[in-house]
Amino acid sequence: MVARKQFPLPETSPCGKSRIRICWSGAKGPREIAVAEAALDDVFIDDISFPAADRYLLGATLFLPRRAKRHAVLINSATAVPRKIYRGFAGYLAGRGCAVLTYDYRGIGDSRQKSPVGYNQPKSLAGFKASMSEWAALDVTAAVAWMRERYKNLPLNYVGHSFGGQALGLLANNSEVSRALLIASQAGYWKLMASPERYRVYAMLNFVGTPLARLLGYAPGWSGLGEDLPKGVFEEWVSWVMSKRYLFDDARLSGLKNFPQFNGAMR
Repeated sequence: MVARKQFPLPETSPCGKSRIRICWSGAKGPREIAVAEAALDDVFIDDISFPAADRYLLGATLFLPRRAKRHAVLINSATAVPRKIYRGFAGYLAGRGCAVLTYDYRGIGDSRQKSPVGYNQPKSLAGFKASMSEWAALDVTAAVAWMRERYKNLPLNYVGHSFGGQALGLLANNSEVSRALLIASQAGYWKLMASPERYRVYAMLNFVGTPLARLLGYAPGWSGLGEDLPKGVFEEWVSWVMSKRYLFDDARLSGLKNFPQFNGAMR
């Protein structure tokens, strides 16, 4: 890992609350330090990568408390949401004594391949092979294994946002998780959504996203999705949203057999 740099900051914020100092690899000065309202302890942040189950490299960030670690926490993103969105939450947890990992699924954020032309520009997702079920089987499974191996003596807590929560049941190693907190991870069948949101989702997926994915070879984020999505991910997601039992109607989804083996606490 790259050596961390640390810069002094006042012990209190302008509003009078205690705050943590968050430092990360490559910071050039105090302006590049993110400050989160939390505890007094320092939090160190490392941008790293780890291999998925098929050795594809995934971009990730590890948040570490200076004091003794009491829990390991894995934060699993929603569909089309990069890990940076959870940075403040991860820093807060680290300030409370947790070792926290955030990461991007393949094709998203720092897990997207770089273009050979231009400086650090993302490569087009046209032709990039990935699916939502592969996100679970290859990426999330590897993230659980990475945290379990690194923090063998700590309880492993799983935070799942939307798809990140739905993926838990699909994992072959979900029994390694001690506790799970699922946020907005309900069944995504479009008719279960409140009106008029259900009609907006139906129209966006079928009349905007699907034609664009077929035309461009991926689903562009500017269509209202968030981040760009690989075509295979988008198409599988649409098929689930249009199915009455959501992903449970997908006969090809081998990970469904793993749901019963999770026996941890859940909220």
